[in-house]
Parts: sequence; C-alpha cells; structure tokens
Amino acid sequence: MNSGMIALVGIDGSGKTTQAHRLADELRAEGLDASYRRNAGGRHWFGVLARRLGRADGDALLGRRGMLLVEAVLRWLAILRTVLRRAFAGGLVVMDRYAFCQYASLRARGAKPGAERFARLAYRLFPRPDVTFFLDVTPDVAHDRIEARGYDSETMDYLNAARAAYCSLPEARDFVVIDANGTPDEVSAAIHAELARLGVPARGRNVGGMILAGGPVVAALAVAGHQLAEAL
Repeated sequence: MNSGMIALVGIDGSGKTTQAHRLADELRAEGLDASYRRNAGGRHWFGVLARRLGRADGDALLGRRGMLLVEAVLRWLAILRTVLRRAFAGGLVVMDRYAFCQYASLRARGAKPGAERFARLAYRLFPRPDVTFFLDVTPDVAHDRIEARGYDSETMDYLNAARAAYCSLPEARDFVVIDANGTPDEVSAAIHAELARLGVPARGRNVGGMILAGGPVVAALAVAGHQLAEAL
C-alpha cells in the first residue's frame, strides 16, 4: 500500500487524533510515504476563545447556526487543502476526521435536513477514502476521556446523539468498525489487522481528475453556503 487515503472518524473522545498520528507514524516506520492530516472544524479553537471571553463554548460565542456554518466551511477548506496536496505530492494520507464527521455533527446538533443536503453538495467534490475506520466507543468511556484531558467538555446527551448520528449515516454501512473502548495499543492493533485483511488498493484514486470534475460544485459553493446558513 504505497498511496491512498485512510480516514478515521468517530465521536469526540474516541481516540481519532491519537490513532491517526500513531498510524501515520507506524506506516512511515514501515517505509511508506505516509502523512497525517487533521481536518478539524474549529470547535476546539472557538471553544478556547469563547472561554477566554467568558462564554461557555463556540455555540455560545457564535450561536448554534453560526458555529455549524463556520465548522462546515473550515472543515471543507481543511479537506480541500489535504486533497490538493495529495494530488500533487502523492503518498498515503491518514485523515483525522473527514466529511462524514460534518454530516454527523449536523445531525447530532439538530440542524434541519436541508443543511445536510447543502453540506453534501459542497463536500461531494472530495473522493471517498479507500477505507474509513469508525472508532466506536461507548459515550461513557468517551466522556471520561474528555474529562481526563481537561481542556474541553461534552455532555452525555450530545455524545449519545453523536454516536447515533454516525450510525444513521448512509455511508455507515461501508465503515470498518473498530472497538475503540480498549487501550491505544489494542485499538492500534485492531486497525492494523483490518488494513491487512482489507488489502487497501495500492493505487489511489485520480484525485486531480475528481477535483476538476467537481468544478461546478466549487462554483456553486458560495450559493450552497448561503443556503446552508438559511437551512441550519
């Protein structure tokens, strides 16, 4: 497996960032041209800013609709940067979050169905990963991990809603589910076992061609963004 795209998704506290960093490092140690890419939507940064300004979180700072719109745009730009870089540089990319995370966030946070439709219109530009690992963790374990790291928080209600949202996505049937309740070593071993079993294709998709084919989507992004804001 010399090129391609691997995405790790899951609720907050599932270990996405830990495992994505670790996987990229381990694949490089095996001699592969692998790189880690983070596709966050800015919630952590806006949460830090909000607390400095005396607000509870990003939703309190920007409003629920505003935070969802900012998150969708920032994640779109992050993924675009990663996909373009891969199109020119090649190699294997390990994605910490992907478009599916945005769809799940919209569902879990109670956005209207139209918001997800417009988000999908914008994100359809991007190729499907060769494999998407869903790090499945119980909300209580995720909550304990979030509390232990100490720089943010999530309610049990939201974590339950987020897990249900991921499981409800039409793409979920193609996810490779990893039990993420164990130790980092156990989760990493399960990911490597699945990669070996799947034999992810050595040749990645023609990303550059897909981006050119998605040109009309880019042209419509400004309109979709406005409609997304109205639909949230």
